[in-house]
Amino acid sequence: MRSNELITRLRAAVSALVDVDVSGWDDVALNDHLAELSAALCEVDAELSRVADAVRARGFRVVEPVAA
Repeated sequence: MRSNELITRLRAAVSALVDVDVSGWDDVALNDHLAELSAALCEVDAELSRVADAVRARGFRVVEPVAA
């Protein structure tokens, strides 16, 4: 897959995460989905760490963009 397509897919994943707002979930709903939500969050974290580590292993820095 081309790098431009991968960046597009990463941005789509970020957009999907922006839509997740558990503050509106009642405690029962959150409790019912907690295991699934926790697993998904851990998977996202692991994959983000993997990609960031691979970038760093090549000698590049992962930097947070400066707000405008």
